[in-house]
Amino acid sequence: MNDEGRVLAGRYRVGALIGRGGMSDVHVGTDTRLGRQVAIKLLKPQLATDPAFRMRFRQEAQSAARMAHPTIVRVFDAGEETVVDSAGQEVQLPFIIMEFVEGRLLKDIIHDGPLEATAAVRVIDGVLTALEYSHRAGVVHRDIKPGNIMITTAGQVKVMDFGIARAVSDSSTTVAQTTAILGTASYFSPEQAKGETVDARTDLYSTGVVLFEMLTGRPPFRGDTPVAVAYQHVSERPVKPSVVNPKVSPALDSVVLHALAKNRDQRYQTAAEFRADVDTAAAGQVPVHREPDQATMLFGAPTGSLSSSELALRQLAEDETMTRTQRRPPAIWIWSGIIGVIVIVIAVMYWAFNLQPTAELPSNVKEIPVLTGNTYEEAVDILQELGLPATPVEKTDDTVPAGQVIGTDPPAHEIVDNGTAVTVFVSTGKQAVTVPDLRNKTLEQAKADLKALGLVAGVETRESSPTVPADTVLGTSPEAGSAVEVGSTVDFRISSGTVTLPDVTGQTLEAATSYLGAENLQLTAVPKPDGSCDSQPGSPVTQQSLAPGDVPQHSSVELTYCAG
Repeated sequence: MNDEGRVLAGRYRVGALIGRGGMSDVHVGTDTRLGRQVAIKLLKPQLATDPAFRMRFRQEAQSAARMAHPTIVRVFDAGEETVVDSAGQEVQLPFIIMEFVEGRLLKDIIHDGPLEATAAVRVIDGVLTALEYSHRAGVVHRDIKPGNIMITTAGQVKVMDFGIARAVSDSSTTVAQTTAILGTASYFSPEQAKGETVDARTDLYSTGVVLFEMLTGRPPFRGDTPVAVAYQHVSERPVKPSVVNPKVSPALDSVVLHALAKNRDQRYQTAAEFRADVDTAAAGQVPVHREPDQATMLFGAPTGSLSSSELALRQLAEDETMTRTQRRPPAIWIWSGIIGVIVIVIAVMYWAFNLQPTAELPSNVKEIPVLTGNTYEEAVDILQELGLPATPVEKTDDTVPAGQVIGTDPPAHEIVDNGTAVTVFVSTGKQAVTVPDLRNKTLEQAKADLKALGLVAGVETRESSPTVPADTVLGTSPEAGSAVEVGSTVDFRISSGTVTLPDVTGQTLEAATSYLGAENLQLTAVPKPDGSCDSQPGSPVTQQSLAPGDVPQHSSVELTYCAG
């Protein structure tokens, strides 16, 4: 079903596709009523068949539309359009009209490599500012990740898709489908992975994951499947970012590890608290984190919500007029609590480990497999088994060997309709460049030209030349115009500034003069008569002023001959 050119709600004209996600496509569009450019998000029909999902999606979009903040991508409108799919069936197509933002996604920026600490702090400050505003408005994002963070051309941070993830997680969609829709579990909080109720602190955990990835170039947990990653979020401790990138300071290590605490009561409680520690770390100081009290650690009660028994204990400790009747809780209560916590943890780990997300996918959709590292022929075979046609596109890549797959569009793990064409990006190896013509350039200039093209100066061989000045390039190997990979070595042939003088004694004066003045020598013969000996026919040269061998260019050579 081609949506380009469609008019939604009688006013929004759908334009070219500018982005694809696990659950929706994003088009540039035009609001014909107001004459402004907008972004139009269209949900994929196979994920919008649940009426409860559509209702919650609309409610959450309306909630997000009420938020107006410079760090949040505005939602202007939302609704549903009745359309006819490729099978001729009428379906409801949910859509969202959003602010159009020019810039780059944070995930694309991270793909180029880790960010400098100052840049990462600036981006995370913007994200936390947006979350502080949304949390005060009672909206939890639930899907903070680099793919939902835009950096505008002016450097402004914009967070997208507020409320959308809540619609997904609150609907009757299965856990497996939700995992597929979000595309990756790399940014799940432990409570999301365990299927528990989430709150604002879930967004702060995901923000910690994003900060880790900005500083290191990769998320803290990686695995072959989303389930394996979710299991690590629940049970494994992340490494310090400085272990992956030694440039990360101890102060930022401390901030990231505190944000990634498994227990939500032990991590940052508000976006403002998180941002304050980030700014402290950026100034070179290690933030001090208050340890949670023992009651919170044992019973998991959120900070600020004390039970009546805890209030009584606090009052007993502070009021000197009251008398204790029992020094501590009965031991059986403590051991019962500890055993209960252990049982819950084991049960959650068993549940997470045995999740089977792909088993719940609808029959009319497929998940794009990971094809990186395969040859194109192998990738075609894998896609054909899934009923997905493949189209090759060649790209240069400094790390992936020629002939191997770099990636795909749609990307791996994305859910697509049956028959969706998949673009397979195949590496042609390192970028090819043409060796420039460096003849008659100085050696210093020639080396600078090679470096600018990503080539390396190699061996320097000096040769005689009657005309080219010393230290000037005569030629290269490979020759000028040859195509080579970036990083290849280019050898030089360089003028020595000399020519090789032969031995011309015994030759006639005329022949020796002609030989020295030839094109390949260009030396000047100076006849010198010798009256001490009898002249001979042809005036043979008896002596030359310069010995045979290398002599400076354009030298004068005295040729002595008998003239008595």
